[in-house]
Amino acid sequence: MDFFAKNFDELNTKELYEILKARAEIFLMEQNIHYQDMDGIDYRSLHCFLADNGKICAYLRAFYEDESCGVVKIGRVLTLQHGNGTGKELMSNSIQAIQQRMNCKEICMDAQKHAVGFYKKFGFKEVSDDFLEEGIVHVKMELGM
Repeated sequence: MDFFAKNFDELNTKELYEILKARAEIFLMEQNIHYQDMDGIDYRSLHCFLADNGKICAYLRAFYEDESCGVVKIGRVLTLQHGNGTGKELMSNSIQAIQQRMNCKEICMDAQKHAVGFYKKFGFKEVSDDFLEEGIVHVKMELGM
């Protein structure tokens, strides 16, 4: 598996197709979330992903929530393979890529509640009460740099 961190304009058409396919598989088909996935944020995002022979295994996107304050938000986090360290590899490499490629003082996310323990292993802290987003319980989390 290879790790990539690319701005939108750096993605080739196959990578973009595989990213959108993976997001649809997880969020639309598996989690039954009905939302507008292609929301325009992809254009200004750093796309971090693990691929194996051109197939996306894990993915997230990072974008400035508030560039003037150096706040980067990550979202659309997914893994297609579970229990083999793919998620850990994605997060470790992505945090490093965000630090290197984006002027970042803090990384934040709206994490699905069941994944909070996973994100805490990387230093993220819960900073909100539970809330519903697309019918799924979430919590806001932050990681200071």
